Amino acid sequence: MKEPSLGEFEELVLLMVAALHDEAYGVAILEGLEEKLNKRVNISAIHVALKRMEEKGFVKSRYGGITTDRGGRRKKFYVITAFGKSVLDQQYALRTGLYQQIPKISFG
Repeated sequence: MKEPSLGEFEELVLLMVAALHDEAYGVAILEGLEEKLNKRVNISAIHVALKRMEEKGFVKSRYGGITTDRGGRRKKFYVITAFGKSVLDQQYALRTGLYQQIPKISFG
């Protein structure tokens, strides 16, 4: 069976989930990505990526308590799994290895 893949946007979302640790939920991930990327991000794209990554086993979710400030709705929190961290580590090693292959020449 083929190893589950991690797309570029999924990688960014997964990195933000890992950075936010136990406080990662849709809006927090959105705000973190928009700040780091300095551009608008679609909340629906984040939710789709989270659902896909949960199906692949990269993240797991849990619901927080009911709050009045959310009209009785609960936040869905995400945490990275050991498998998700392993996939991120592989991506990092791949990207770093490729970057280090760039010849030491002047691009000036």
